[in-house]
Amino acid sequence: MTHTHTLADPRVETALRRMFAQAEQDGDVADRAGWGSGWASMSPQEQADAAARIYMPVSASGGDLLYSLVRAVRPATVVEFGMSYGISTLYLAAAVRDNGTGRVVTTELSKEKIAAAHRTFAETGLDDLITVLEGDARESLGGLDAPADFVLLDGWKDLCLPVLRLLEPRLAPGTLVVADDVTFESMRPYLDHVRDPASGYRSVSFPVEDGMEISCRL
Repeated sequence: MTHTHTLADPRVETALRRMFAQAEQDGDVADRAGWGSGWASMSPQEQADAAARIYMPVSASGGDLLYSLVRAVRPATVVEFGMSYGISTLYLAAAVRDNGTGRVVTTELSKEKIAAAHRTFAETGLDDLITVLEGDARESLGGLDAPADFVLLDGWKDLCLPVLRLLEPRLAPGTLVVADDVTFESMRPYLDHVRDPASGYRSVSFPVEDGMEISCRL
């Protein structure tokens, strides 16, 4: 029997299962690497290099939520800040594939993660839908050649608000912006912004893992 949606494609299922299993080792990998020490004094690139072996993925339920939202919205351009090893990117691209239209533009600082993600995207047959922008998203997304029709913010938490502000001129009314890990204290400035009526969003928290904030541009 043929699979009815791309998340059920054995290539995608296998890749996600493998990466979620590896992500379960994040705590041990971080401890061995001494990750987090001197963190505040590092640049975003230095932080990315220090965390190059750490997956930091969305949860499976968070991925399913992203898939469903992208299926419903049918965006032409999905923008992701913070690809890591590409778990969330696979959920986004699977939805784009099943919609029959659209693309995913994602960003990442770590060369190691980008190389691994490219291999995974090729293995799953989704690489034709995904463009990876290497470097600081505050720079790489400045040249985005189209409106951002759906946005996932899952990179360094202190950069989520600057990246959103960069994209705001490209957000049409009705655009959804999803931020992950909203229970983190470092997300407070971002949440203050999207929850402020003057900022032009209607925002709701969704209880998956460390929380997702779903904000609709008004």
